[in-house]
Amino acid sequence: MSVMFRVALAGFVGALIAPASAQVISLRHVSQKMASTIADTAMATCESKGYKISVVVVDRSGETIVAIRGDGSSPHTLENARRKAYTAMTFRRSSAEFAKRMETEPSPRQQATLPNVIGIAGGLPIKVGDEVIGGAGVSGSPGGNDEPCLQSGIDRVADQLK
Repeated sequence: MSVMFRVALAGFVGALIAPASAQVISLRHVSQKMASTIADTAMATCESKGYKISVVVVDRSGETIVAIRGDGSSPHTLENARRKAYTAMTFRRSSAEFAKRMETEPSPRQQATLPNVIGIAGGLPIKVGDEVIGGAGVSGSPGGNDEPCLQSGIDRVADQLK
């Protein structure tokens, strides 16, 4: 191989493996203070109606920020609340909508077998515009009252979600 060919080949290979233009991505997150406000408000709303619940708020990666098991709530409610929050965050819709889709579409039924996913109403995504920055879940109230309690918590921080 000639020296000129080697230099040209080295330049070509170097151009192929040169780093691409990088950029910084800005992400919004649910703060601990916001998560606590959502959880405390949801808990207070449900307790005022006599419901014994648990509430969990997760961040955009599904990690728990706040988890509260209310006095007298059943042991399973904390895990259900966490999974509802995770499901809402992951699928960018309420866990009730996910549950409805499970009834009619094969894909959600299969997705329900993924770890931490559950098709039960009571989980809501936390959004800034269309960007999902977390999820929240409530478990323990009778007859589908989890979501309204949870919505009161998200409504409480709505001014910060703009």
